[in-house]
Amino acid sequence: MNTLAVAEKPLMSWSDHRRHADKPAPFLPMSRAEMTALGWDACDIVLVTGDAYVDHPSFGMAIIGRLLESQGFRVGIIAQPDWQSAEPFKALGKPRLFFGITGGNMDSMVNRYTADRRLRHDDAYTPGGEGGRRPDRCTIVYAQRCREAFREVPIVLGGIEASLRRIAHYDYWSDKVRRSILADAKADLLIYGNAERAVVEVAHRLAAGEAPRNLDSIRGIALFRRVPENYTELPAFDLDSADEGASRRRGDTVIRLPSCEQVEQDREAYARASRVLHRESNPGNARPLVQRHGDRDLWLNPPPIPLTTAEMDAVYDLPYARAPHPSYGDAKIPAWEMIKFSVTIMRGCFGGCTFCSITEHEGRIIQNRSEASVLREIERIRDRTPGFTGVISDIGGPTANMYRMACKDPKVEALCRRPSCVFPDICENLNTSHDDLIRLYRKVREVKGVKRVMVASGVRYDLAVKSPEYVKELVSHHVGGYLKIAPEHTERGPLDKMMKPGIGAYHRFKQMFDAAAKQAGKKYYLIPYFIAAHPGTTDEDMMNLALWLKKNRYRADQVQTFLPSPMATATAMYHTGVNPLRGVRRGGSDRVEAIKGLKQRRLHKAFLRYHDPDNWPVLREALRRMGRSDLIGSRPDQLVPSYQPPGTGKAAGTRRPVRGGARMQRFTTKGVPLRK
Repeated sequence: MNTLAVAEKPLMSWSDHRRHADKPAPFLPMSRAEMTALGWDACDIVLVTGDAYVDHPSFGMAIIGRLLESQGFRVGIIAQPDWQSAEPFKALGKPRLFFGITGGNMDSMVNRYTADRRLRHDDAYTPGGEGGRRPDRCTIVYAQRCREAFREVPIVLGGIEASLRRIAHYDYWSDKVRRSILADAKADLLIYGNAERAVVEVAHRLAAGEAPRNLDSIRGIALFRRVPENYTELPAFDLDSADEGASRRRGDTVIRLPSCEQVEQDREAYARASRVLHRESNPGNARPLVQRHGDRDLWLNPPPIPLTTAEMDAVYDLPYARAPHPSYGDAKIPAWEMIKFSVTIMRGCFGGCTFCSITEHEGRIIQNRSEASVLREIERIRDRTPGFTGVISDIGGPTANMYRMACKDPKVEALCRRPSCVFPDICENLNTSHDDLIRLYRKVREVKGVKRVMVASGVRYDLAVKSPEYVKELVSHHVGGYLKIAPEHTERGPLDKMMKPGIGAYHRFKQMFDAAAKQAGKKYYLIPYFIAAHPGTTDEDMMNLALWLKKNRYRADQVQTFLPSPMATATAMYHTGVNPLRGVRRGGSDRVEAIKGLKQRRLHKAFLRYHDPDNWPVLREALRRMGRSDLIGSRPDQLVPSYQPPGTGKAAGTRRPVRGGARMQRFTTKGVPLRK
């Protein structure tokens, strides 16, 4: 049970906004004609999203829209509008209460550009996979157009783009620090994290006539306000102090972060702000934060209280159509095609990987659905989703195997400030039992009409090795030839900056995986994926990783280069060259090597693809520079040959036979097996 939620008003306990609530709409309306068919003269709330509207609980706007509908509000959707004018934002008329705006399931810049800042030409959340259907920084653009359309209507920002840009943040694509997205969008409120509790309270209180500026007591809310006179400020902005605003005071306190202007000009101040924000992320003990933006104070309330299992069940049991809006016709939406036969069983992640944004958005306290709720959804997939052949494509969440894992002592959990429950070692207070998950797997397999249940979410292998029974269950019933796994690196330097376990845990899991596969009479493979150019990685680290790959006969056909996403701890390392995992103080901070130059980033990527003849010239040059010419040659223990095959240097490089007839295993670091 989530004890933190006991004091919170239950999510579904609000009185309906309308005495006689409407029946659930087949789809939330996207046009006036649909509103008329429902008997509506206006919407209470209009949600604007950068994704296509798919009425399914894997899409944020569907969850928020259906949840608000269940509260008696009339909710319309404007999906991927033409942003060149305000007219498309008037399509559903003036909303009575507010516009709710999100960039979609991904940050719009991550969605639009690669780690090399190259424009992507496709978009998985758009009909036909077409790129270019949303603008850069679309949350800001949509908010501006909504304000032009109906100036007096409050604007509430949400979703991952707003969540990860809630304070002054480094933006990789412009290579500068930008102020809070709330300031740039000129919106009234920002809801960060999982928004269910906050958005329901915002809607009801606005409906009761309260002004947005008076909603400053709601958790997970950011807004511009003055610090109340009865609050004591803790000065985390003072870089000459080792305190970092961590001291505990009686009464109401707020931690003052370095200002927007300070973090723009001072990289150590930026690292300090990042450190404090991540430290104040536990809903059990987090305090409000304030950050000066010009002549105004940006106020962030503590994170939202996680949903209980009953509340999670209620959210996932809402009457989703479980399909794209009919207006898209036969156009395929790649993201929908990928998840339509999958089931989310939990949210959150306590891993704390510094390059990942899950913790900043969903939190590190695991929120679980009940077995009954999961089984009901699988039956709905079976009965209502066209094309279902009996295979559930994935059952998991941000990770595959954190279901029902939690701190053994709620009092300890409420006081904890560790950024990770599993680094540098698994906390002794963490319950790592996989029994509930194993039981769920077995019940799911028994559902009539289900032939196979796959696990495609990433398995946290350092937890899995604690349960040989889980590994056996996973391999025997839930792997289809390949299982993706994320060691990320082999060397201690970058792994420590990632907050990932050593490669030894991967080796132990592989031994267990291979043994279970052999016992089951299966020929299965692990797909390890790795990150190039992560902060704290040296050229020697990448060379050693490449040698490990060759020794273990792995060939990566796709690789990922570190992408500094907004507000991640590793992004702070990349921008500042300072390690926020340790104390940040003027002249006393721990330094981190950040790989920024395009040439070096490409070199690190080339090490991951050591087998590609196109990369041999740059690798030979680097190895000579590093004093490792001994690795140039044709012996099995050498990395690249001294010759260059004719015709190489283009994408279609030459594949050479492996010595001794041994077979190299090809894999993609994005976890998609390549056809032989």
